[in-house]
Amino acid sequence: MSVPESGGEERRAAVPAGEPRGSVPTHPMISPHSEREARKGERPSFTSPVRAQAPPPTGPPVWDGPPPTGVPPVRPTIPDWARAVIDRVSIRWRLTITYGVLFFVAGMLLLFVIYMMVGWAINEAWPHVSLPDAPALYEQKFQEQWNLARVAAVYEARNALLSRSLMALAGVGILAVIIGYLVADRALKPIQQMTTTARKLSGTTLAHERIDLKGPNDELKELADTFDAMLTRLNVAFDTQRRFVANASHELRTPLTINRTVLEIALGDPEASGDLKALGRTLLEVNARNEQLIEGLLLLARSERELSVRKPVDMKDVAETAVDQLTSRAEEAGVTMTAELRNAATEGDPVLLERCVANLVENAIKHNLPESGRLWVRTGMVEGALVVQVANTGPHVPAYEVNSLFEPFRRLNADRVESARGAGLGLSIVRAVVRAHGGNVTAVPRDGGGLVVTVRLQAR
Repeated sequence: MSVPESGGEERRAAVPAGEPRGSVPTHPMISPHSEREARKGERPSFTSPVRAQAPPPTGPPVWDGPPPTGVPPVRPTIPDWARAVIDRVSIRWRLTITYGVLFFVAGMLLLFVIYMMVGWAINEAWPHVSLPDAPALYEQKFQEQWNLARVAAVYEARNALLSRSLMALAGVGILAVIIGYLVADRALKPIQQMTTTARKLSGTTLAHERIDLKGPNDELKELADTFDAMLTRLNVAFDTQRRFVANASHELRTPLTINRTVLEIALGDPEASGDLKALGRTLLEVNARNEQLIEGLLLLARSERELSVRKPVDMKDVAETAVDQLTSRAEEAGVTMTAELRNAATEGDPVLLERCVANLVENAIKHNLPESGRLWVRTGMVEGALVVQVANTGPHVPAYEVNSLFEPFRRLNADRVESARGAGLGLSIVRAVVRAHGGNVTAVPRDGGGLVVTVRLQAR
């Protein structure tokens, strides 16, 4: 194993006989496409081991096949475009726009009614004037001019009303939009209170944090009360889970510890027969297996809960500790470990993060070649994200089987009762720990056999 110092130097661990010493790669992370890059003529960063297992490449990943075929994109219609624009608008602005549009519609309707009523009022109030002593022709022309004056008065009054009313409507409309925004904010305030309370909730505050909305018994009050009742049920469920884990941690470990002690005493008895000692060793292995299974289940239950400890952590130190602890195991399995560790600071539970990296390394050692196996561990920052990557040689892993490996009790090419290589909880614990820290973990098959598992966490 090699652990680089801050200057990038490495110290080599024990290498199996006949294993060539390869150069240390300078690229930041491992790519799973090794054989393809080798076929392209690129020089790999690691020398090939005895069994001709392809090392990680130096170049970027390449496309695994021909481009995907599909129908050309359909041009969106105007209703689809309008619907997409509306979907991007927040509910606050939707309410504000709705209030403003309703005000403008009501104002325009009112303006139209007033516009019509002004004409009716002037027509009704227009005086009737006649010239009884004037000649008939003169009287006719006078009435025509008088009616024209009435029509002109109605026209001028309506135009004056319309121009001034539109200006007033525009000014009051702007005020209506502002008032509508404030009204929408007031209407959404209870929902904001629910959201704030939900964000503050955690496993420790769930017992006493409630919305407790005050107000009339309307739909929002009913929603808040329903949410409070749900929080109460969740608190009971979480408290039951915590007590179960605490009790199981004690009740399950105690009898197994007693069994191990009794078996060790029996094996140390010089008068015990060979058959009895063979049976004792078998039972001791079964007991150790059960202890490991229980520890894994309890750790998985703890990892799936919200973090109770958050401290500044450098993943370089965490990975270095995990690698040092498993060096002897890798040497026993004939696996050469190469570590390229760079500083990568984050916040979280150091114990869980160390268990996460240790599980990845342990899994890479277990599922490796029986001899001349290789394993690479790397930490660092890639494009602003904290990355921990573990790659190994080993048997071929079908791409469709990769995601199922993160499920509890799932092992490649093994059923649920096969236990030679573990209980199938290692990657499940890794995924639970990473999710608890707000990150994600992915795995891809490595060309030539093995896996490349990449963990991405939030940088501090």
